[in-house]
Amino acid sequence: MIFRAALFTATTISLCAALSACAGSPEAGDQSSRPAARVFTPPVFEAIAPQLAAPRSVEEGIASWYGPGFHGNLTANGEEFDQAALSAAHPTLPLPTLARVTRLDTGASVLVRINDRGPFVGDRVIDLSRGAAEALDFIDDGVAPVRIEALGPPDAADRAAAPVFFDPEDGPPSG
Repeated sequence: MIFRAALFTATTISLCAALSACAGSPEAGDQSSRPAARVFTPPVFEAIAPQLAAPRSVEEGIASWYGPGFHGNLTANGEEFDQAALSAAHPTLPLPTLARVTRLDTGASVLVRINDRGPFVGDRVIDLSRGAAEALDFIDDGVAPVRIEALGPPDAADRAAAPVFFDPEDGPPSG
């Protein structure tokens, strides 16, 4: 009887392992498996954003987006860049910072986590990930007028860490 129970358990485990190996992973170009970008309307945004009396800073200018050539590379704060995530690069905000980016010509708004440095082109004030640019609907245009409201660190551990300010031309401090 014990032999049958052990045989049944071993067979079940082997079958599960074989089936999970057949599942595979989605192809790189398969967009259907990628989570949709989340666009936040003001009530939803305020419910998930830190409860601050006012944004720590507000800036307006031209946003651009980046993604395909940088996907999988390390960001300025050491995270792996995911072009589908709602993240952004900013030249001076402390890393990481939570920010609301609002497209001025449409009013669409998205919550992003600043985790990289940039943009390094012309008069642009922020580089959004492809996911954030899709949420604001300017992939085809490439650029859009935006307002950036820096809200502060995104979670308790980040809020406890000392902010890191540095000149983007010099790069982050070492050690």
